[in-house]
Amino acid sequence: MKRVRTGWLERRLDRRSAPAPNTEVPVRPTTLDQSIEACAAHSGKLVYNRDRKRAELGEALRQLLVVHARTAVGSASGAGRGSGWAKESPELLDALLEAGNKALYCWSVAELELALSITDAVLTERPNSRAGWRLRARVLEELGEDSGAAEAHERYVALCRDDDLGIAARVTGLRQSTTRLAELLDLLREEFPKASGFVGGEPAELWAEGLAMDERGEWPQAAPRLVAALSTMHEQGTSSIDMGEALAGFMDRHTTRRPDGVIGSAVVLRAYADHVRLRSQGPVADWDGGASIITVGDFRNLVAGKSICLVANSQRVGSSSMGKEIDSYDLVVRFNSFRIDAPATGSRTDIHATIHKHGFNWGEKVQTRLVFGGLEEQWKQSIRQRLVPGAQRYLNDASLRWPVRNLGRVSEEEWPSIPTSGFNMLWLLDFLDVNPTIDLIGFDFYDSGAYRLPGAMKLPITSVHEYLSEKAWVMDRATSRTEMRISLR
Repeated sequence: MKRVRTGWLERRLDRRSAPAPNTEVPVRPTTLDQSIEACAAHSGKLVYNRDRKRAELGEALRQLLVVHARTAVGSASGAGRGSGWAKESPELLDALLEAGNKALYCWSVAELELALSITDAVLTERPNSRAGWRLRARVLEELGEDSGAAEAHERYVALCRDDDLGIAARVTGLRQSTTRLAELLDLLREEFPKASGFVGGEPAELWAEGLAMDERGEWPQAAPRLVAALSTMHEQGTSSIDMGEALAGFMDRHTTRRPDGVIGSAVVLRAYADHVRLRSQGPVADWDGGASIITVGDFRNLVAGKSICLVANSQRVGSSSMGKEIDSYDLVVRFNSFRIDAPATGSRTDIHATIHKHGFNWGEKVQTRLVFGGLEEQWKQSIRQRLVPGAQRYLNDASLRWPVRNLGRVSEEEWPSIPTSGFNMLWLLDFLDVNPTIDLIGFDFYDSGAYRLPGAMKLPITSVHEYLSEKAWVMDRATSRTEMRISLR
């Protein structure tokens, strides 16, 4: 019999003698010495590597080894759990996590397993490490260990004050996706009842037989074997990555091979689409949540002819008495994790401009919510996960997603820094040029420190180099300036 192998099938045959995977993926007690030894061994494999991601991993591993040697804690690390190395040498913990993150972004199984072993060491030493659980959850997702990933995600959220990354929705998506997969396989067994006669066989052999029959044009005989293989894989706890690859191959054939020309059962196709969507992006709410979607032209018409002020999230505003004056403008713009203290900051928010990555203030009622983001798919996903129905009357479309780059066509060569939400908003208003008054309140570019919601105070302030560029842009266009106010019109 001719063997037709997919990437999944080859991996399955190579691993046939391996034990069934443990879907819980518990933390394996790992000492610092063991982790450093694994990192050093992997570092030796990356010498002169031309792949950029692996070169970055190699550099991170070399830096880790330097920090380890410098801190001279290696001799004490053999005690394993409770050895205290992370407390004694936080820079070593940071270097270890950095190496794990670089390994994650290489995406290969070897590097993912290295990253997982790094989280074993971190969480053995510090069981409540938020960074450790966050890294572990992402690695397990890439390995297709959805159950373990969901548990790691939940451990991370439990250690955070706010779920500003939308992790709870991600966990829901992973678990609902698993449920939808089971329903899909039930539907396929109903559609191909002969599959029950093959369940229990070796899935790799069934898969190879089914593919060979399909190549000979024998789809009615092939389909039951493929469905049986999928069912057995699911029962054996095959990783969601391998399962997804095999399922996609089956669905490609299922929609094109039927002798009656019908493109599969609608309910089967819907179940498959739901399974894939839930795993990739979690539960999806309505796109607009009841809001009207606005374009650049719509936004221009909304703000034209009105005085407008942009209120900084700075301590200068938080300790001021500008509240009444701020509320006197026709339109008040606030950013990201803004904090309201009416005597100091004013009480009204007409436009909330926010980066898509964080979930602060999305439930605050505003007239217009402008959500900024550089990568369109991630931007869409964040809106679907975070948007609160009824909290905004207007929501921007993709034409307002990243004003400096998309409208202004300002390239990374011209402006290397990532534009902040404040700068995107300010640039947009300057570009539209329809407001008689554009005032910046309390914009000292964080010289006075941040004034944000408590849950956002832990976030780092953007690099000073980015603010220097934005400050220079503002000052070039300022018509007047006081301690609290910079006017552009």
